[in-house]
Amino acid sequence: MFIPFLANFVNILFHILILAIVGRALLSWFPVRPGNPFHPLAVVLHQVTEPLLGPLRRVIPTIGQFDISPIVALLLLQFLQGVLVQALLSSARAF
Repeated sequence: MFIPFLANFVNILFHILILAIVGRALLSWFPVRPGNPFHPLAVVLHQVTEPLLGPLRRVIPTIGQFDISPIVALLLLQFLQGVLVQALLSSARAF
C-alpha cells in the first residue's frame, strides 16, 4: 500500500519541479518592472529551480544568448521521473 503512494508522491513532485522550471523560463522572457525587481513568484521559482539549473549551467555552454540548461533539466527530470516511478511500481508488484 505504501509503495504506490510513494510512486504517486514522486510523480507529483517531479511534475511540480517541471512546472517550476517552465515557469521560470517563461518569466525570463518578460522584463521586470522597474519598481519591483524581486517579485515573490520569481524569487520562489528561482529558489526552487536554481539547485538543479545552477550546476547544469556550469557544465552546459550557452548557445549564443540562449541558455539551454532548462531544456536539459526538463529532459533529465522526465527521464528520472520515469525510471523512479517505474522502479517503485515494479517493486510494489514484487510484493
